[in-house]
Amino acid sequence: MNEKQSLIINEVKKAINGKDDIIAKVLMAFIAQGHVLMEDIPGTGKTTLMLAFSKAMGLDYKRVQCTPDVIPSDIVGFSVYNKDTGNLEFKPGAIMCNLFLADEINRTSSKTQSALLEVMQEGNVTVDGMSYPVPKPFTVIATQNPIGFAGTQSLPEAQLDRFMIQLHMGYPDSESMVDILKNRQNTDPLEEICQAITSQDLLEMQEEAGNIYMKDDMLTYITKLTEATHDHEFIRLGVSPRGSLALYHMAKAHAFCSGRDYVIPEDVMDIFKDVCSHRLLLNSKARINNVTAADILDTILKETPQPAFSREGAL
Repeated sequence: MNEKQSLIINEVKKAINGKDDIIAKVLMAFIAQGHVLMEDIPGTGKTTLMLAFSKAMGLDYKRVQCTPDVIPSDIVGFSVYNKDTGNLEFKPGAIMCNLFLADEINRTSSKTQSALLEVMQEGNVTVDGMSYPVPKPFTVIATQNPIGFAGTQSLPEAQLDRFMIQLHMGYPDSESMVDILKNRQNTDPLEEICQAITSQDLLEMQEEAGNIYMKDDMLTYITKLTEATHDHEFIRLGVSPRGSLALYHMAKAHAFCSGRDYVIPEDVMDIFKDVCSHRLLLNSKARINNVTAADILDTILKETPQPAFSREGAL
């Protein structure tokens, strides 16, 4: 891990205690130019985590609390008629930023959810036939609550597939909970976070990660892992080619954050479940047998042979 990455993580840890693995994987998603879905119960620090990253990386940040009355134009923007010029003028929506947080995305309408599809994939929004690029770097972070389904709209598979990884914060351990209480006696830790890098630094890290070397054997390994989800007895819908690409980019980001310029099997294995679990649609047989997506992916990792690898073989 280089100095810039360490600085970012140290700043974020001022506000988030006991979740070093989650912090590292969110940073990898930023570097891999992917989007993040955070699914967890309320109050575990999902929004705080995103605010901490925006401050540490100097990103223009916008947040929308998703409710049933949020409409697509609130997200992507709209056009208004200017009587002085006789032309339509584009009024940007909340999405025009570096880091967009859709809080409790499953509480807004499916029409509003779908407004994010184009921008998450293409980096553009289209309003009245005109396309407008979002600023770079650009990342969408969405949170959703897995309990309390009243008034919620589940994300369709097409939109879930556009999130590079899905993470779960979970409860802090006892020691971390004590630290959380201690750190918030008189101040808000978010106010103590300093900017560690600029958005230009992040763009440079993204470019460097994109140049990480990956052997053909590693490409075959990624392909075999994802193909194993296509004909599995408990899976109705397996990992798509977009999911394979997400695994490819996240593995490169993992190698980059590990201080290497090449990918090894551990880079893929460490993020495999985070990339693939939300992309699986299980069948009734899995539900009857109480088999989860994580169980299936663990089995696939164990049964798929790893490529023979050495430091010399990476070159």
